[in-house]
Amino acid sequence: MLRKRLFYQVYLTIVGSLILVVLAAGALWRFSTDHNQPRQAIEFAGKLAMAALPPENAPLSRQRRVLKRLSKLYDVNLALYGEGAHPIVATGKPLPLSTYRRHNGPFFGRHGPGWALSLPDGRWLVARPSFQHTHHPAFRLITFLGVIALVIALGAHPVVRRLTRRLERLQTGVNLLGAGDLSARVKVEGKDEVARLAESFNRAASRIEELVGAHKLLLANASHELRTPLSRIRLGVELLKEKADPAHKAGLENDITELDRLIDEILLASRLDAISAPDVVEEIDLLALAAEEAAHFDDCTVEGEPVTVKGDPWLLRRMIRNLLENAGRHGAPPIEVDVRETDRQAVLAVADQGAGIPAADHERVFSPFQRLPSGENTNGAGLGLALVRQIARRHAGDAVILPSKTHQSRFVVRLPLSA
Repeated sequence: MLRKRLFYQVYLTIVGSLILVVLAAGALWRFSTDHNQPRQAIEFAGKLAMAALPPENAPLSRQRRVLKRLSKLYDVNLALYGEGAHPIVATGKPLPLSTYRRHNGPFFGRHGPGWALSLPDGRWLVARPSFQHTHHPAFRLITFLGVIALVIALGAHPVVRRLTRRLERLQTGVNLLGAGDLSARVKVEGKDEVARLAESFNRAASRIEELVGAHKLLLANASHELRTPLSRIRLGVELLKEKADPAHKAGLENDITELDRLIDEILLASRLDAISAPDVVEEIDLLALAAEEAAHFDDCTVEGEPVTVKGDPWLLRRMIRNLLENAGRHGAPPIEVDVRETDRQAVLAVADQGAGIPAADHERVFSPFQRLPSGENTNGAGLGLALVRQIARRHAGDAVILPSKTHQSRFVVRLPLSA
């Protein structure tokens, strides 16, 4: 179970790597050192010791006196052996030559590290520090590296734990979102990949919450809006049973047309909510498209310059038609359409001579099923302008209300130019 957690996987990987480094360093030091290479230094040390020591046939008292002086001078225990490895004289603790390896150089025995020097006259001089050494140098190296590894392991623990704790919080947020809590968000800490992942999760969660909220609102309002034409159709059907009045028949046809249009707008709004970009992308002359749609409206003029954009021709045509229908339904003639290139963007402006919309309602009118305050023309379901903004944003643009000095009722759509 522990091996399945990312924290333990990362942390144990770091600790295991440090242990391997310590063992490898100790083994490398222990087995790669060649104690027989510095021959010249050992021979030089032997000659110096030979010069300092009295000859082999000198009295033992003199040899002991010189050995004690050297022992005190260098703070070491010394033992002098003859050719047959028999002890001649020693200072401090005994240093039996048979305990150590019979070759020049350093050694490590039961009593600690030391040196064995073969003198030119056949004698052996064994030296060992007077202070106690109980561990091999390789052991001390491993201990030293082990302490460093321990310090690194202790220092890495909070860093790794902080990283995995952030991932655990992200997992908790995903679980909450999957369980239906659309308000679930995670705290963004730092500027690394985990922080960017948390930001992406929060953006996705916000988008999901917006989409679900929009669909709930759409369904709630749609059910309310559909009742009105359905009620009128039901009443018209009852009246047709009694008498075939042409006026009732025409009203029934209008109600059916309105219902069909409402269903079409609801389906289009749901489709636009589900996509981030249009499915069909073509190069379109926005001025020509606006002129084609304006031809279906009375007292409507189109001016400007050819501007090419990329997008879905059907959606852009629908966007322009909704703007023109809104101007014809809620504004006053004449309707003026202007298409130009401004700041490397295609700008489509639809204006009329109406009184305009109060500044406080400039954003509200782009929400689904929003109508102007009472006293104004309230025909329609309130989806036309919402679809205009949705289509513009799906084409990487936007739609706003931007009154001018000559037109209080003026809608502006900005779209990126075709490269």
